[in-house]
Amino acid sequence: MLDGCTPWPEEFAERYRSAGYWRDETLGELLGGLARSHPGRTALVAGPERWSYAELDARTDRMAAGLHRIGIGPGDRVVVQLPNIPELVALMFALFRIGAQPVLALPAHRSSEITYFCEFTDAVAYVIPDVHVGFDYRELAAEVTARVPTLKHVLVAGDPGDFAALPLDGDPVDLPRPDPAGVALFLLSGGTTGVPKLVPRAHQEWSYSGRAVAEACDYGEETVHLVSLPLSHNWPLTHGLLATFHAAGTLVLAPGPSPDEAFPLIERERVTETGLIPGAALLWMEAAEWDEYDLSSLRRVTIGGTKLQPEMARRVEPALGCRLQQAFGMAEGLCGFHRWDDPQDVVLVSQGLPVSPADEVRVVDEDDNDVAPGEVGRLLARGPYTVRGYYRAPEHNARTFTADGFYRTGDLVRLLPTGHVIFEGRVKDQINRGAEKIAAEEVENHLLAHPGVREVALVGLPDEVLGERSCACVVPRGTAPTLAELAAFLRDRGVAAFKFPDRLEIVPRLPLTPLGKVSKKTLAGMFH
Repeated sequence: MLDGCTPWPEEFAERYRSAGYWRDETLGELLGGLARSHPGRTALVAGPERWSYAELDARTDRMAAGLHRIGIGPGDRVVVQLPNIPELVALMFALFRIGAQPVLALPAHRSSEITYFCEFTDAVAYVIPDVHVGFDYRELAAEVTARVPTLKHVLVAGDPGDFAALPLDGDPVDLPRPDPAGVALFLLSGGTTGVPKLVPRAHQEWSYSGRAVAEACDYGEETVHLVSLPLSHNWPLTHGLLATFHAAGTLVLAPGPSPDEAFPLIERERVTETGLIPGAALLWMEAAEWDEYDLSSLRRVTIGGTKLQPEMARRVEPALGCRLQQAFGMAEGLCGFHRWDDPQDVVLVSQGLPVSPADEVRVVDEDDNDVAPGEVGRLLARGPYTVRGYYRAPEHNARTFTADGFYRTGDLVRLLPTGHVIFEGRVKDQINRGAEKIAAEEVENHLLAHPGVREVALVGLPDEVLGERSCACVVPRGTAPTLAELAAFLRDRGVAAFKFPDRLEIVPRLPLTPLGKVSKKTLAGMFH
C-alpha cells in the first residue's frame, strides 16, 4: 500500500477476496478484457468522437506509452483537471496501466485548490484543457508551476501554448503490472468546508464498487448511460463510467447538465440511464413540459448528490416519463440505490439500499451506541469498497474512523424495516436555536411544498440571545412568498413554532460547492 494510506486488515482483505468481491485484476486489465470480448461495441461517445472498446483500448495503450516516454511511472501522482471530454477517459486508463495515480480535480477548482493538490501529493504532472467555459487553464498552470517545484510536466488538451499537447502518443510498450491491491486513483472528499481531503481508491475495491452498482441497477450491454455532471466527481465516475463499462454498455458524455446540452444527446443516442442532482432534475422537469426532444428511450433517471425531497420526487416520473431512482454515495465508498421492484412509497421517501451484501451499516448516537430501530442517528459504514482512511491525514483519520474500521460519514439517517436509508441531514446541519435543535432538511421539505417555493435552503445565523436564528433562503416560483405566509403555511402543516424561519431572503439561485452541493457556508456568509 502507498505510503500515507491506511492498509486493509488482512482478515477483511481475505474475506473480500474469498467472497469474490475483490478480483486479481487492475482497471487497465478490465478495459483490455472488454476490448477482447466486445471489440466492436461502442464504449464512449463524446462530441464528434465515437470509440469502440477496441479503439479506446488502443488509444489508452498509445497514451500510456507516451506518458512512459516522458518519464511518468509507477507511483507518480498526476493532477487531472479535465472537463467531460474523451481524453479524460483515455488518460485515466493510461495512468492505471502505468501504475501512476490520477488525482481527479474538478473543472471549477482554481489556484488555491490545485496548488494544494499538487503540493500535497508531490505531483509530477498537471493535465488541463486549454480553455473551458471562458477560463484559460494555461494561465492557471503557469501560476501553479511557479509554486510547485515537483511539477515537471503540464499537458494540455487543445492548444498547448507554452506547454505540451495531450494526447501524447507512442508505440505500445511492455509495462510492469500494477498491484491490483494498490492505489489506482485519488478522489476528493465531499465536505463543504475547507480544501477537500484525498480519498485513495485501490484497483480491486473501486472496480468492485462499479460492478456492484451495475448489478444493483441491472445494467447490461444495452445500457446507454449519459453523464452530464463532471465525470471527475465520484458519483458520475462510479455510477456512470465504471458501472457502464462493467456491463459492456455505452458511456455518453455531455459537456453539462442543462436540457439544451443533454436532451439532444438523449434523443440521438437513445440514452437509457442518467444521473442528476436535484437542481438539474428540476430544470429537466420544467424543460420537458415544452421541449420537443424525444426522451422516450430513458428507462430511469437517478437523482442523488443531495437529498431529493419527497415533494419534488413525486413530480419526476410524470414529468420525465421514466422511473425515478434515488441514490446516495460518497467518495469514501458506501453507496446505495433503489432496486427496480422497490415500492413507490419507499422510492419517494428513501435514498436506497447499500449496493453490496457485504456493506455493514450502523446508526448510532453521539457515543457510538446503536439507536433504536427507526430512530435518527449517525451513519457509520464499513465494507469491501469503503476506505479505511484518507491520504496523509492520520489525525483526521483517528476522528473519522472507528477503532474497528467503520467510517463516520457525518450523515444523520434512519433506517426503514426493509433496510432502506432515509437521510435526515448532516450532523453539523442543525440549527441550535435557544437550545432547540432544528434539522434543516425537515423544515426545507415542508417549505418545498409551498406553491411559491422553487428551491430552499435553511441556514443558521449567529444571534446574541438565542445563539442562532434560522434564515430561509428561497428561490421563488412566481410571486415570492412573505415570511408571514411561510409561517402560516408551516403552522397549518403542524410544524412546531420554534422551527419557523426567523428570517427570509429571496435569492435568484442557491450557490453550489464545486461538488454540486448547496453551499450553506456561502449563504450564511451572504446574510450574516
